[in-house]
Amino acid sequence: MDIKTASSLHRLRLVSAPEAVSFLLLLVCSVLKRTTDFNAVPVMGAIHGVLFILYVVFWLDAWNRTKWSFGTAALYFVLSVLPAGGFFAERKLKREAEAEIIAARARREGTVNA
Repeated sequence: MDIKTASSLHRLRLVSAPEAVSFLLLLVCSVLKRTTDFNAVPVMGAIHGVLFILYVVFWLDAWNRTKWSFGTAALYFVLSVLPAGGFFAERKLKREAEAEIIAARARREGTVNA
């Protein structure tokens, strides 16, 4: 994996958890808006919107660089629209990055044929 591919995956991983948190907070704000006088939906909606757009941009970049299959790319997109899906995406991306680091070290040390 080259540095640009690793960077694109890292960016996607970094934005996935905050996007999930903003989605959950937006849901809480929506409930509070309907049950109390508290209305933070416009603010949380804007924050979540920006984070979602970043997620989609980083997802497209990662898909382009990693050459994921359609199924893998679709999984990461579906995770972005589920309320806690960003947490699962972050965890899966972290595992993939760690596996790639282990494989790269093994290739560098000559224990696995490249």
